[in-house]
Amino acid sequence: MLLRIKKLNKSFVVPVLKNLDFELHEGEVHALLGSNGAGKSTLCNIISGIHTADSGSFEYCGLPYTPNSLQAAEALGICMVMQELNLFPTLSVAENLYFRSMSDRFGIVQHQAIQRRAKKALQTVGLNYIDPAQPLSQLGVGQQQLVEIASVLQRPIRLLILDEPTSALTGPQIDLLFEQIIQLKKQGIGVIYISHRMDEISRIADRVSILRDGELVATKAVADISTDRMVQLMAGDESTSIDMKESIDQSHLPNNSILLKVENLTRRTKNQSGGDSGFENISFNLNAGEVLGIGGLIGSGRTELLRAIFGADQAHKGCIRLASDGFKTRRIMKSPADAISHGIGMLVEDRKSQGLLLSHSVSKNISFAILDSLNKKLGVVDQSAEQDLAESMSKKLSIQCDSMQQPISLLSGGNQQKALLARWLAIDFSILLLDEPSRGVDARAKNQIQALIRELAAMGKAILIVSSETQELLKVSDRIAVMSNGRLAGIFKTTELSEEKLLEASFCFYSSEDNQSKLANARI
Repeated sequence: MLLRIKKLNKSFVVPVLKNLDFELHEGEVHALLGSNGAGKSTLCNIISGIHTADSGSFEYCGLPYTPNSLQAAEALGICMVMQELNLFPTLSVAENLYFRSMSDRFGIVQHQAIQRRAKKALQTVGLNYIDPAQPLSQLGVGQQQLVEIASVLQRPIRLLILDEPTSALTGPQIDLLFEQIIQLKKQGIGVIYISHRMDEISRIADRVSILRDGELVATKAVADISTDRMVQLMAGDESTSIDMKESIDQSHLPNNSILLKVENLTRRTKNQSGGDSGFENISFNLNAGEVLGIGGLIGSGRTELLRAIFGADQAHKGCIRLASDGFKTRRIMKSPADAISHGIGMLVEDRKSQGLLLSHSVSKNISFAILDSLNKKLGVVDQSAEQDLAESMSKKLSIQCDSMQQPISLLSGGNQQKALLARWLAIDFSILLLDEPSRGVDARAKNQIQALIRELAAMGKAILIVSSETQELLKVSDRIAVMSNGRLAGIFKTTELSEEKLLEASFCFYSSEDNQSKLANARI
């Protein structure tokens, strides 16, 4: 037995973990499942020394264990990759990988040496195309997640905790990560694996423990429990997931009235290794009542495209046209405020650094984009109207919090994501850009968000959605545009697109001309 926990209790004003027992064997991948706020991350934070338990006993490698700091846990070989990134954006990729050991005994940083080591480390997670000398801030969220995983894999490990490690990754990156996990298992290393992607649990885990409201409700061998049963145990309510599925399964019927035209939009930037990043010559139309998915690998230009449409980054060439003026004006959005004034809203991928006001209340975060409409005389916000709005949106998205005045930083990652989505749903925009809208939320909340997306489309909204989950794209989209190495590989009807065809298109412009010619006829 690698780790044994008995009668664990922890409270933060209210109980978070209650009388919980947990065991992890050597060479085992033990999955933790539960809705947002069920206590999964808190359990792992206690194991890794970030938080201390109120009561309970711990045994690690056959000896009593009292986790009292992150450093003490890591010294014993307990390492954790957290859901929220813990990296230094202003440092290089190599410096982030070897931050703890990049200087010699005289305190001198050996840049060339750590860059050589970094190249090998990046290969383990499929980032061999990344220049170790470039600033981390130039990478997308998914790439940064892989850098953090690579950093942990360089340390001596006996117990590895992975909290939503694939939330920003695409299929090939997940495959590489799972290969690394299998190697760790062979070495006898125990892995605690938190994920909301149900297909991953059956693929990589040996056992699964399901938490609900801070209590352990079941521990089963993965081979002995179905996905449907896992969801039922997580929710404690079988009807929710069924209702949401029925809502999603309704026919997708876009009304074919074009709201947005993107014409040869291009934004290309040079990285330190001399290569290009971004996208070029992207053209498509987005209809009212349509969900257009954007698929492709991490680094293919998906997020960059949405940011340029929204004005967060300015396009270099091309334009967008809007139905509001009969498509007469060629536009390049100069700022998010410019896009918002033209009825375009965007849910960003990185909620922590780009989306949320972490020190402010849940209510303030939800109402932030429409404060002007909530003002009374002299610019004073109508607190009652703001509270009513926040409560209404919170109920619609099932946001779990103690109060609307609670700092949003205290909410779980999934509930933060739903609050950020609520901000844009509170505004009557005709065009919505959603970058990984269900990232880091549990299965039930994911169904709710996906059902809301279809509901918005049914109301006539035009929705552009980036997702790293192929099944999500196939589930909510009417058409899927696939990006490959900054270019548009094709736009496919969802009914005619398989996972294999989507993956082939994703690699189109990274590979031979033969593959490119095969996909030429796939454009519609």
